[in-house]
Amino acid sequence: MSTLTPDEQDMVRLVAEFVDDRVRPRVREFEADDIYPEEFIEMMKELGFFGLLVPAAHGGVDVSTTCFARITEELARGWMSLAGAIGGHSVISYLIREFGTPEQQSTYLPRMADGTLRATMALTEPSGGSDLQRMRTHATLDGDELVITGSKTWISNAQHAGLIGLLCRTDRTAEPAHKGMSVVLVEPGAGLTVSGKLPKLGYRGVEACELTFDQMRVPTSAILGGQPNLGWSHMMRGLEVGRIQVAARAVGVGQAALDDALSYAQQRESFGKPIWKHQAVGNLLADMGTKMRAARLMTLDAAHRLDSGDRADMEAGMAKLFASEAAMQVALDAIRVHGGYGYSREYDVERYFRDAPLMIVGEGTNEIQKNVIASQMVARDRNNPNRSS
Repeated sequence: MSTLTPDEQDMVRLVAEFVDDRVRPRVREFEADDIYPEEFIEMMKELGFFGLLVPAAHGGVDVSTTCFARITEELARGWMSLAGAIGGHSVISYLIREFGTPEQQSTYLPRMADGTLRATMALTEPSGGSDLQRMRTHATLDGDELVITGSKTWISNAQHAGLIGLLCRTDRTAEPAHKGMSVVLVEPGAGLTVSGKLPKLGYRGVEACELTFDQMRVPTSAILGGQPNLGWSHMMRGLEVGRIQVAARAVGVGQAALDDALSYAQQRESFGKPIWKHQAVGNLLADMGTKMRAARLMTLDAAHRLDSGDRADMEAGMAKLFASEAAMQVALDAIRVHGGYGYSREYDVERYFRDAPLMIVGEGTNEIQKNVIASQMVARDRNNPNRSS
């Protein structure tokens, strides 16, 4: 597995310091009342966090996917919502970098790099969930324009995004449906309505909204790459980055829960000794630490594979599946270590327990991940005469 360059190591340290010095002491000010963390976002813009996957030629930091995963982990260790604030933005940065026309790259990437333009991606629909083949949102060609109709839901950062990477159908006659999909780069304007915040269990501060497109008109030049009906393959590549990012978020939340549990277990005493010395608690901590180490290694392995130029759909899916389930269990176990205090908002472990489920259901539910993993295992099986090379 590749190691980070010295510059990338410095970047990860910078993020860790930002989290420990600025974020962790003040999370509750924003989280409890679901306040958008504009102050933190401005700091993140100044530190270059929105340009992590933007090429240096367009003003970005241009780190490896492995470094991006480590930075995401550190942000999530402080507050998962901050990692979410750069999640969809970074996926769209990656898509424009890899597939955008020169005009799209020069128009969007410099402003995305410094955070003056923030992006989000729009896939999920109210009636389809993770089943993207049932997508109803469509864009109809009318001269040199596309007319977009439909709706998307659970779109993070929707109220603050100046660019939406919209996956929609541009050929409704295509069979199967994914062969007629495109990614359209949409700037908010007439014909688009963004709802208020959808109420959430966790992942507070950063909004999730519904988008309604009512015959919204955009130029055909807004199609990613300039050629229609390639959106499915484009977005599946983007989701490799997205699922690695979600896995890294899970590692960060799980690590925060483990850190707090370790600290509490050394301070809290019962029957005359620190509670970690009781076998029940000590064994729990050992299992928590093992799960988080495995989750981190799986996430970095998937990131390294992507950096090597290989497809990482199976590895990213495995990392997302394992890391999210591990984070959920570790967050619950951290509450167990804290006992009754774990159920109190006096301690942060209750927040980790509310944030962790998002990684299980977000970026494709874990049930979907298992389908992806199984299909890729069969495709790569050396005994399968039709296996992928």
